[in-house]
Amino acid sequence: MKRSLVLYSVLAAGLVLAATPFAHAAKKAHTSAQKGADPVIMTHQPGSGLEAEAMRLNSDDLAAAARHHEKPLVLIGSAPLSPDGKNIALFVQVQSASLCGSAGCSTDIYLKRGSSWTKILDSVSGPVSLLHTTHGGMRDIMVDSSDRWIWKNNTYVDTLAATDLPGFKTSIKRHQAEMRKKGHTIPQ
Repeated sequence: MKRSLVLYSVLAAGLVLAATPFAHAAKKAHTSAQKGADPVIMTHQPGSGLEAEAMRLNSDDLAAAARHHEKPLVLIGSAPLSPDGKNIALFVQVQSASLCGSAGCSTDIYLKRGSSWTKILDSVSGPVSLLHTTHGGMRDIMVDSSDRWIWKNNTYVDTLAATDLPGFKTSIKRHQAEMRKKGHTIPQ
């Protein structure tokens, strides 16, 4: 039983990883059809300088996959984020059964600053496109055709508002009031 479960897990992981590029390509084609968006194309680039940087920047994820006896696929892409082309971004997606979930595999985005890379957007899932609109001198980023990220205070911030669950804000305010009564400082 244990052996068949392991075999099933390996086969299922292989199917997920094999299907991922096709599903990703289909979503990417849909996203690229958006007016004013340039899709970020991520490919496997073994032996390239960008792959070496991507592997160094994602060494923790690669080590986690290795602990599961996996050899992940590292997809990378690069594109200028500023309209003048001076701010180059590195897009990295590490694909393995243990690192990808039901939403697919996540992508990290790094910005080249001097001779090093700084993570400016962490773990977004879905196809990524660069919009022609800008905020703070950097292009807006669209993830999965509906999640817009804008440049603010040297990082990207999400523009999606969290949905308000009935009574959620009231519950938070009640909890904060109780904490204040107990002498805790609660930021406004």
